[in-house]
Amino acid sequence: MTAILGISAFYHDSAAAIIVDGEIIAAAQEERFTRIKHDSSFPAQAIEYCLREAQLTPGQIDFVGFYEKPFLKFERLLETTLAFAPFGFKAFLNTIPSWLKTKLHIPKVIYEGLQQQYKKRIIFIEHHESHAASAFFPSPFEEAAFLTVDGVGEWATASYGTGVGNRIEIQRELHFPHSPGLLYSAFTYYCGFRVNSGEYKLMGLAPYGEPRFAELIREKLVDIKPDGSIRLDLSYFNFCQGMTMTSNRFHRLFGGLPRRPETEITQRDMDLAASIQTVMEEILLKMVRHVHSQTNQSRLCMAGGVALNCVANGKIMREGPFEEIWIQPAAGDAGGALGVALFIWNQLLQKPRHANPDDQQQGSFLGPKFSEAEIRQFLDEAQVVYHTISDENELCRQVASHISSEKVVGWLQGRMEYGPRALGGRSILGDARSESMQSKMNRKIKFRESFRPFAPSVLQNRVEEYFEFPAHIPSPYMLQVADVQKHQRSSRSPETKHLTGFQQLHLCRSSVPAVTHVDYSARIQTVDETRHGRYFKLISEFEKLTGSPVIINTSFNVRGEPIVCSPQDAWRCFMATNMDVLVLEQFVILKSEQPQARVFEDDQHLDQFALD
Repeated sequence: MTAILGISAFYHDSAAAIIVDGEIIAAAQEERFTRIKHDSSFPAQAIEYCLREAQLTPGQIDFVGFYEKPFLKFERLLETTLAFAPFGFKAFLNTIPSWLKTKLHIPKVIYEGLQQQYKKRIIFIEHHESHAASAFFPSPFEEAAFLTVDGVGEWATASYGTGVGNRIEIQRELHFPHSPGLLYSAFTYYCGFRVNSGEYKLMGLAPYGEPRFAELIREKLVDIKPDGSIRLDLSYFNFCQGMTMTSNRFHRLFGGLPRRPETEITQRDMDLAASIQTVMEEILLKMVRHVHSQTNQSRLCMAGGVALNCVANGKIMREGPFEEIWIQPAAGDAGGALGVALFIWNQLLQKPRHANPDDQQQGSFLGPKFSEAEIRQFLDEAQVVYHTISDENELCRQVASHISSEKVVGWLQGRMEYGPRALGGRSILGDARSESMQSKMNRKIKFRESFRPFAPSVLQNRVEEYFEFPAHIPSPYMLQVADVQKHQRSSRSPETKHLTGFQQLHLCRSSVPAVTHVDYSARIQTVDETRHGRYFKLISEFEKLTGSPVIINTSFNVRGEPIVCSPQDAWRCFMATNMDVLVLEQFVILKSEQPQARVFEDDQHLDQFALD
């Protein structure tokens, strides 16, 4: 038996993953245990969980891998500081303490984190190698091209190459400071959202605007080459030498200072979001076309934070040259933990690899699961009023009935998801047919901006009836956007056709209005029996009851909080929101029966949570 532990830590979304004899046993982000969103500390609790799931002690691990090379990253920091001296000195001083304390001593930190029981060497591979390994090795392809794009690793900001069997080979890289991810993050910052967590908000905001700044971005900020590589005009940015993303020259170009968080979103912000989304799609399409021409592969694997831009992914699938695309569900830095472990097994140990047609990711349900006894003990100790429904079919029928009655349901089933998306393990569910559900769930449940769209979960065999997405292609990881079918759309009356921006928010746009964005798009998750088990049964029961195979699926959390992990997390979130029903495995909890329940008004309770 060979056990390999992979670790990502200290920059964004720390995580751990463990594989045994090539099989992925467990993987999880540290934030789910500490309840600190995007926790970047050493993933002690994630490692503890992974070892527990594998039934191993630290001393029984054969290899430990770290997802990047810290000294190479420190070299980039030093060279950048010198190149921009004296302007970057303040930023350098702010980062030095963390480097001196932790980041230059990662082997020591890991050995101590494993209670000094692990005595062997630690393997470090480069950041984009970890991304590439996480993209290709779990994929369903025996051979494929890969593309990785993010902010920055050590020096690389994007890479491409080919994976064949048990080997990957990076053929070319794009280097810092010329980064598609940092370009997008600059607009995330400028539009008032938090860098490294608010990019998906910018993507969701884009359909409300017009890309009227796209040409200005191409003319002034970024030179896009035919192969998709880019050159940034660094005079418009401040991330090399300062503590912000954009410079005063950037602010003058777009007519004002960055939007302050939590202030009103203007039409300019919407148009900026639409513009950078358009430019990003252009960059990525040129990249994938170049990768296709250089690798002669018909399949593509993707990872890196930019691979979470599901609008661009949908465009790549529809307009790009590749026949099939597979995207790592934990595409950001958290996925590096799995990537380095798989790299060690496949490439360094040269073990044979046989691709699974359904991929190796197991639906990305790689986190903790809680037993009936554990949940019952918690509920009894917390004096929760609950119902036990042991028959799975009856459970799904009752929950489907609640959803069809426009109740909002918190759903904790099976293992927790690995990656940023809730996929039916830790989800909040609602009726996609409801015209009021988007607003209700945003303002009364999630306590977040009302413009944010919700994603649909749809039965795989009926996806084509509702969305312009081929039924034979699974999309279980909610990483691609497709348009709602024209025959499912609602016609707009003449008096509404002039509406712009957030004026469009409350228009009924389709037969599933709660998951239809203003541009008639939806970020779809296809659900099948093999991957999704009880979640598939639930939607099937909803379909029997209503005729609709589509429900809302959003992550089980409120703004500023990580997705819930345990029954205790789920109960706390349930009681701190206006959710109606909580389902913890076979236990059903109705808010109306809880003596301590209260009703929250919009943002009334936000001081209980760390705001995003």
